[in-house]
Amino acid sequence: MRVVMYVLNDVTRDSRVLREAGTLAAAGHRVTIMGTARSPDEPDGNREERDGFEIVRVGIPRDRALRRFVRMPWRSVRDAAGQIRDALRSRPPRLGRATTLVLGIVVSLPWVLLRAAWVAVVNRALRRPVSIGGLDYITAWRGETLGWGRRALAHAPVGEVHHAHDMEALPTAARGARRDGARLVYDSHEIFGTWGATLAQPRWLRWAMVRWERRLARRAVAVVTINESIAAELRRRLGVRRVVVVHNCPARWTPPPVPEDRIRVAANIPANEPVVLCHGGFQAGRGLEETAAAMLQPGLERAHLVFLGYRGHVIDPILADGRLKGRAHYVPAVEPAEVVPWVAGADVDVMAILPVDRNSVLSTPNKLFESLAAGVPVVTSDLPERRRIVLDDADAPLGAVCDPADPASIATAIRWVLDQPPEERLALRARCLRAAHERWNWETESAGLLALYAGLSVGP
Repeated sequence: MRVVMYVLNDVTRDSRVLREAGTLAAAGHRVTIMGTARSPDEPDGNREERDGFEIVRVGIPRDRALRRFVRMPWRSVRDAAGQIRDALRSRPPRLGRATTLVLGIVVSLPWVLLRAAWVAVVNRALRRPVSIGGLDYITAWRGETLGWGRRALAHAPVGEVHHAHDMEALPTAARGARRDGARLVYDSHEIFGTWGATLAQPRWLRWAMVRWERRLARRAVAVVTINESIAAELRRRLGVRRVVVVHNCPARWTPPPVPEDRIRVAANIPANEPVVLCHGGFQAGRGLEETAAAMLQPGLERAHLVFLGYRGHVIDPILADGRLKGRAHYVPAVEPAEVVPWVAGADVDVMAILPVDRNSVLSTPNKLFESLAAGVPVVTSDLPERRRIVLDDADAPLGAVCDPADPASIATAIRWVLDQPPEERLALRARCLRAAHERWNWETESAGLLALYAGLSVGP
């Protein structure tokens, strides 16, 4: 069966998309992923063969002229006036071009005046930041998200199933399914509208976007998502019945006979000093500052804090904090297939993500399962899905939970792991690895995805 997947990233480091595509390809399906270009000069339609499937990349259109008109229309008018002057000075004069530009200025004058008054009153008189509500968001969706979708669909092969990864790709996949008379699958990695840029929009716009998602999702034969709590939320929000849960676990991994200690080698950390790891993407709301503050609590004076992943401005002040006295380190991101061997060099992996929105409260981050796969105990936020995985294991706890907003609570959880006798720490690591091998692994989780597609292969 021909499966066309859509995702609004360049696919190089999206472990879930790569795992799903590889699994379906290994099961005999012909899979093409439509992703974004890796650089501005990568040509549309560039193809890459990888692990039995194909990746096709197209660029995201950057309609900066439209976005500038929305934000600062007077600049667009000024530019148009210059173009009118040039058209009239040319030999022969380009009267048609000049007339079109004049009409454009006339039509845009109401927005120019409204926006100028808005800036003058809101930004200058009231001294508040300039805001254009949801107009910039709508412009970005129209020009960039949907613009990429049109390009992607132009290069997408005819498919029997069009599989959307997240809401940003859902309109395109729905159009592809309609074009080919095919079926639609919606893979919702997050709860759309409850986090990120959408959450910051006016209420009316959030309502409209969620209604749009609901309308499109109800065309799908199934919705795929990452855990039971989010599945229940999607059933309620979207009014869909068939929701398939596929936790985002890595494949089973067996440690080498001699530990590699890649983190200690890369960060030059002595073998007898503990490594407290934070890995993944480093953004606001991930509890990174709180974790760094926890490292200053009594009992953790010898421990080293290591950030493994994509460097962002959030961790720069932490790395420069003299109070940590050289105990804060940064190691650049590694390829998805190499994450688990690198994580294995840590003594404890901390993911104190703050419950800043509904999505954060219900999420199960990839790093949680990567830590278990590496046999590394976890310290994570005391939230329902994570508590169930970490504390309700059949054998014994796989780590500890904490209040992510309280550095003292994070420090207590870290010490619970580090202060155990050596034999108990070894047993804890063995429990984590056993839990990953027996339950939290891609070989187990992918069965739901394969069953879904097996049904689609024989269904009407």
